[in-house]
Amino acid sequence: MEHHRRGVEPKSAWKTLLAFAIIYFVWGSTFLAIRIGVREVPPFLFAAMRFAVAGLVLFGWMIAKGERSPKGREWLSALLLATLIFVFDYGLLFWAEQRVPSGIAAVMLATIPAFMALSEIVLLRTQRLTARLALALVIGLGGVAVLVSRSLNLGGAPIDRAGSVALIVAAMSWSIASALTRRLPLPESKVMSSGAQMLAGGVLLTLAAAVRGEFRGLDLTTVSRGAWMALLYLIVAGSIIGFTAYVWLIHHESPTKVGTYAYVNPVVAVVVGYFLGGEALGVRTILGTLLVLTSVVVITTTRATKSTTETRVKLVSK
Repeated sequence: MEHHRRGVEPKSAWKTLLAFAIIYFVWGSTFLAIRIGVREVPPFLFAAMRFAVAGLVLFGWMIAKGERSPKGREWLSALLLATLIFVFDYGLLFWAEQRVPSGIAAVMLATIPAFMALSEIVLLRTQRLTARLALALVIGLGGVAVLVSRSLNLGGAPIDRAGSVALIVAAMSWSIASALTRRLPLPESKVMSSGAQMLAGGVLLTLAAAVRGEFRGLDLTTVSRGAWMALLYLIVAGSIIGFTAYVWLIHHESPTKVGTYAYVNPVVAVVVGYFLGGEALGVRTILGTLLVLTSVVVITTTRATKSTTETRVKLVSK
């Protein structure tokens, strides 16, 4: 008996489990890989290496499959989004991870759904500020306050102030880009669109690294094997394999289920950072994480529409 619609690839249990494992655990572990890399390679340059290579692979793969290249207006859209997503979101994330533990960085960026909700209320006018949504936003902000406050006596040092500001700006930048995505002309193919944005992002990050003077005195021969392995992991597992798994899932599972990555990734990042990265796990970290994740769960279940969920992971995880 035929159990699937004509033209739609049948879903298998092992493929589904594998794809979810990738977006949960691989994406969650990329935060530690970033921290390992930026200890030795300047942050914007390290980010440029990751996304230039991953973008070339995805873009080249699509061209080889016969997908059309983006048109002029689509390239302009890709450049705008690449500035917001790669320079201001990823660039600031990589920079902040020189100062902030990888698990905490993941928790701070878990506030993206909160800023996306605000952008929908303020910019797109597609969402109303209900009591439920307002409460979720307050809880999320409370979680951030717990992590950064110097007045709360929760044990453990609050996170670096400059790093926390950079991460908040990064989360806001991603949310603005997600809101703009729905209004900008982009290629129909998600993979082509993302490949073009990654490629543009790699170029812009390289320019940013040059402006910041990251090439001066740089000697890549002194970079350890561990840092190179971290870069390889980010390119292959984090960007190429991770995004492929996401695209497959979004076509075979409900966006609500796929969107659960938003509250699994930070937990994975905190656990991986603790066991493999030697990062502290005290009352402050646990309480802040719980508050932020509670906010994320409420917001994502309130806004579980296909369009909003798909824009949450338009490109790749961190």
